[in-house]
Amino acid sequence: MKVVAFKRTLQGTGASRRLRNAGQTPGIVYGDNGAGVNSAINITLDHNALFHALKKEVFHSSVLELEIEGKSEQVLLRDFQMHAFKPLVLHADFQRIDPAKKIHMKVALHFKNGEISPAVKQHGGKITHVLNEIEIACLPKDLPEFITVDLATIDAGHSLHVSDLTLPEGVTALVHGGAKQTVAFVTVPPAQTETAAAPAADAKKGKGKK
Repeated sequence: MKVVAFKRTLQGTGASRRLRNAGQTPGIVYGDNGAGVNSAINITLDHNALFHALKKEVFHSSVLELEIEGKSEQVLLRDFQMHAFKPLVLHADFQRIDPAKKIHMKVALHFKNGEISPAVKQHGGKITHVLNEIEIACLPKDLPEFITVDLATIDAGHSLHVSDLTLPEGVTALVHGGAKQTVAFVTVPPAQTETAAAPAADAKKGKGKK
């Protein structure tokens, strides 16, 4: 995605307020400038364009092409601040990236096929999502927009862990709880559990009869 910005010379609370009143959002770009020097540039962005871009998941988990006065560089959105109760973006932070160096990013998990899993279809269970995103490490070119979690085979009494996820090539999960960190688990209502247990008990009694 392409983001257009302009260099900002004025700083301070008053200057930022005037920018916002004019439909602009102050921001900053930091990181290695390609010459081995960490430098920061203050920028302004069109508020409405940024506000709508922030609604898109891909904007948060993609390498962005930031154009400043005709020159482009690759960046990641690292942070942004919203007004407490107004639909107003107060500030945005972008970090330059090196295509040859791995980056750490939080990426959303997209769950699918839960409704056709044995846990739901056969046992009336409920699948609870413990994680909605995970942190990953990869080269910028391998950065996925999201990671798909297939729940088609999950059954009652089972859990899905980070180690069970199918990650894209070149992507490694960075989870504080390790590979055994729970991603989702199944709970079955007591009534369903008793109903499922009754036929099994009756069958067992039948086998005991001569």
